[in-house]
Amino acid sequence: MRRTFRAGVGLLAATLILSGANPAVAAPAAPAPERVVGDWRPGPIDWQPCPEVPDDPGVRCATLHLPIDWRRPHGPTFPLAIAKRAATGPEPAVGPLLVNPGGPGGSGVDEAIYLGARFGGEPRYSPELLRRFDLIGFDPRGVARSHPLVCSSELLAQQPFLIPESEAAYTALVNYNRRLYADCRTQTGPLFDHLDSVDVAYDMDAVRAALGARHISYYALSYGSLIGQMYAEHFPDRIRAMAIDSNMDHSLGVRDFLRTGTVAVQELFDGFVAWCGRDERCALHGRDVRAIFDDLLRRAEAGELVNPDTGAPMHWSELGAQVRSSSFEPLWIMLSNWLAALVDQTSPTAAGAVAPRRAVPAADRAGTAPGTDATSVEVTEHPFLIFCQDWSLPVRSFAEYSRHLAELRRVAPQVRISTLSSLTVGSCIGWPARPGNPQHRLRVRTSIPLLVLGVRYDPSTPYQWSVNVAKQLGRHGRLVTYLGWGHGGYNATPCTVSIVDRYLVDRKLPPPGATCVGVLDPTPRSQPSGTPSPQRPGLPAPTLPNPPTWFGRHAG
Repeated sequence: MRRTFRAGVGLLAATLILSGANPAVAAPAAPAPERVVGDWRPGPIDWQPCPEVPDDPGVRCATLHLPIDWRRPHGPTFPLAIAKRAATGPEPAVGPLLVNPGGPGGSGVDEAIYLGARFGGEPRYSPELLRRFDLIGFDPRGVARSHPLVCSSELLAQQPFLIPESEAAYTALVNYNRRLYADCRTQTGPLFDHLDSVDVAYDMDAVRAALGARHISYYALSYGSLIGQMYAEHFPDRIRAMAIDSNMDHSLGVRDFLRTGTVAVQELFDGFVAWCGRDERCALHGRDVRAIFDDLLRRAEAGELVNPDTGAPMHWSELGAQVRSSSFEPLWIMLSNWLAALVDQTSPTAAGAVAPRRAVPAADRAGTAPGTDATSVEVTEHPFLIFCQDWSLPVRSFAEYSRHLAELRRVAPQVRISTLSSLTVGSCIGWPARPGNPQHRLRVRTSIPLLVLGVRYDPSTPYQWSVNVAKQLGRHGRLVTYLGWGHGGYNATPCTVSIVDRYLVDRKLPPPGATCVGVLDPTPRSQPSGTPSPQRPGLPAPTLPNPPTWFGRHAG
């Protein structure tokens, strides 16, 4: 059986307040049986050189064999991959700092090995954190080296469009998602039913125990914030300090999940329009950008636009997807060039490179369901489906789905939807099983407040989500706002680095209402002259209809 990795693909300043309604809490579900540790004890950690960097003496890798089902701690196990980058300072390390880059599907092992230096950028972690902490990364269960969630490559290639616009398309999507659920469950094996973030939180505590630490510190971005929230709920007395950046809000029902995401993307577009009005480098400067965008939407709906990157007819949602994708730095000069080229239907700048697929090692192929021929089916890692085990976002009919789309058009007249939120909901429509960790308001009672970092104009996890998380935490949380653009605020400015470092190292909290100001008139760093840089030849194409991951820099 050949396995490949399908990469998931998936920054603003001001003082506007998101206009989304207060989050609706999902109807309480019957509590799942408590996961138990019992008398389970970890074995010794056998640290070895990491295959990716065998000559780096500062980082070592290992595998822990943990229970598939924490309700049966002495039952079957799976391999959990971990990596340790030893503290570089002369003084004793503060202790372990567990890290997670998000996802679902982000590799914590890669995070420790490469220090979060994604896309050729700078390391995510400051020299002080690397000096004071042993950095511990782990691949969550179902991800990368930790028995990845896999599905038939052939079936994944048949995925219908995840934003259905007719009764027939909705029915086809529901039927496909049910087939995919059954296929992925078969290909992945028993671990498939135990992939939610509470299970991962128990794995985190197993890592803590194996390290011989009484407490852990934790920094996580995006979907990793949900893992941290669940750890804080279940193991509050094991936390030394926890900083969660660009947060998921696990209390949202389907209506507010879609609405808050869409309002946030509309705000990105509004910021782009304002920039075009004052900056002559905008290819649409001096023109009515909203009217131009509305006309492009009309032409896309009429089948009159062609995606210059694929040659296929352009779906109207791709326009909003490109707004979101280009708002990370932001790449507004490129976005304006792209839109101007669409007006004349000429070819805009070339698409950015797509992240390469990664082969899953043969050693990770064990554990498929009984009777599966491991040599007959080509499978692809598809960790995004972990989301459907953490969330219940039911849409029971096409009529209900249409009502959601109509409301989103009212609150976001240009972008109409957040493709990230909508593709997420579409991926889970029709799932036959209830999630193992249905959403709820947080129940955290830690001795030190969690540090909640929110980016005011975040293209992936709306700022309102971090605000909501801080409100749910109450006195057990402290919100810091980065008044800027992007996904992930920690290393955005010296201010945010200082606040997070002081908290993690010295456990010193910033004052209530702390803010860090970003660049108020953002200019893409890669193209100061208005021309694409050699390293970034053009806008990355939105990846529709494949579902993205929440940490993805250019997720559709």
